[in-house]
Amino acid sequence: MLNIGITLGDPAGIGPEIVAKSVNSIKNRNFKITLFGDRENFQEILKQCMLTMDGIKNIDFINTGTGDRIEQGRVTAQAGKIAYNSIRSAVEFAMAGRIDALATAPINKEAIIKAGSEYIDHTSMLKGLTNSRFITTLFEVKRLRITFLSKHVSLLDAVKFVKRYNVYSAIADTYKSMRLLGFPDPEIAVAALNPHAGESGMFGREEIDEIIPAVEKAKETMKVYGPVPADSVFYQASSGKYDVVLSLYHDQGHIAAKTYDFKNTVSMNIGLPFLRTSVDHGTAFDIAGQNKADYVSMKAAIMTAARYAPGYRKRFKTLKF
Repeated sequence: MLNIGITLGDPAGIGPEIVAKSVNSIKNRNFKITLFGDRENFQEILKQCMLTMDGIKNIDFINTGTGDRIEQGRVTAQAGKIAYNSIRSAVEFAMAGRIDALATAPINKEAIIKAGSEYIDHTSMLKGLTNSRFITTLFEVKRLRITFLSKHVSLLDAVKFVKRYNVYSAIADTYKSMRLLGFPDPEIAVAALNPHAGESGMFGREEIDEIIPAVEKAKETMKVYGPVPADSVFYQASSGKYDVVLSLYHDQGHIAAKTYDFKNTVSMNIGLPFLRTSVDHGTAFDIAGQNKADYVSMKAAIMTAARYAPGYRKRFKTLKF
């Protein structure tokens, strides 16, 4: 039976609550679940939120807690350490074939850094822990899929990063990622950086000097289109014209996905030996432990992991990149 690992995220945030609600809401589940987190904290959150896991079948719990009480709604090194240890344990299980995919609840970047992590986020952590050659962040919401040229950098640095080599590399990684998800010949649109794709250089030369040369080179071996004006490309992809859009900076793609359907946007990491999915929201410390957290995105992440995991593992072993 397929086994989906789920990390509870930062124990001071809403992770334990949304995981519990999600697992309870999945009816007629045909896969196992293995939870990774602080068991005592999880039980305490269940009580605070008047939730129960009684009677839930095919579920295991790997305790990564320290036995100390976690203060809700605060950034602490203690909580960050538990979050980090949960991810590390889940990776060990995945690499050993004991879980088939990983769905992660949100962590706090400041907390894991305080705990001594050398990694700033899930993506860099998973790449480092698995020694993966490439890793792509891909959003999926309904028919819309988005990858990113750059993520957690300033807008100024993101614009500077729009160079033909970087754009070509991101197109290639997007192509590999889509093939791992089961698209044998994906159609990739590259979003433009400037208004109206630069209007032949009137509004910036990045399209002419950097993006178009990268797209033309990619067209030699892949189905690539663009640069397509960013005010229309995401709508076109959501309507099925393209399989995926390469966004040129963080907010360009995030705004499109979250405006389209905030709650059901799922973030995936492609390129690891296993599929990782995640919610695309934070720890929400202000409502932690209050039974106010919406679990729709967490449930979507779990179900997306279960849907893609079997084929992903097989293709990872057979496709040569």
